[in-house]
Amino acid sequence: MDELTAQTILNGLRTDWLARNVVFFEMTDSTNTIASRLAQQGAPEGTLVIADEQTAGRGRLGRPWVAPHGTCLLFSLLFRPSLEARRAQGLTMVCGLGLRQAVRGVTGLPAQLKWPNDLLLHGRKAGGMLTELSAQAGHLDYVVAGIGLNVNVDAAQLPPEFHATSLLTELGHSVSRVALLQRALEEIEARYHELQAGVWPLQEWAAALDTLGQRVRLNTTQGALDGRAESVDEEGALLVRQDDGSVRRVLVGDIGLPDHGSDP
Repeated sequence: MDELTAQTILNGLRTDWLARNVVFFEMTDSTNTIASRLAQQGAPEGTLVIADEQTAGRGRLGRPWVAPHGTCLLFSLLFRPSLEARRAQGLTMVCGLGLRQAVRGVTGLPAQLKWPNDLLLHGRKAGGMLTELSAQAGHLDYVVAGIGLNVNVDAAQLPPEFHATSLLTELGHSVSRVALLQRALEEIEARYHELQAGVWPLQEWAAALDTLGQRVRLNTTQGALDGRAESVDEEGALLVRQDDGSVRRVLVGDIGLPDHGSDP
């Protein structure tokens, strides 16, 4: 088990500003909650809040996050982007792509993304993101991107209804959490620079989505929806062709069976 501390994270980290302010906890309730509080208090962009264990980690739809102490990556990043609030999904795209590339680069595993914010390994969930924001007059004040990744936890330890996996389970050996985190931070920062320069990551994100082309069942606030996931639009909404030939645009929804809520 590698030691995760503010110092080990900073040693060798090749970012300009992302995660240069590290707030580390052995145990906390939720890194997203703390990062949001720090954002309201004026914390600088790029602040990293990270924990070895969370007691109240949460994912989409209120799902719990199960992560034994010292086995996973559980962190939140603070951004202050120059974006309209309706473009906030760009931060989820940037973080998802950065996490995917880090996993691929460090482990060689064929990580893919699942709409809207999960990371998959061979069809099973290994991680995900939970993005929370504050906006004024239609523009973002700040965005907190919470990220969770199952690293050195045996998937057999996780409740079977989560349908989850981990890097350890897929590889058969442990992986350096520090190396993974540093690579993810570097990949995210590079994509965020492009986003701020006006380069929208939709094309790369769409190409990384395992969801597209698949038949899906979407749980939405308007009820269940069945169809084929055809594409995503500029704001990250999923376009689903229903059996009657009509196309539904879904901006907020959840695909498939209940799975592992892996977001801080």
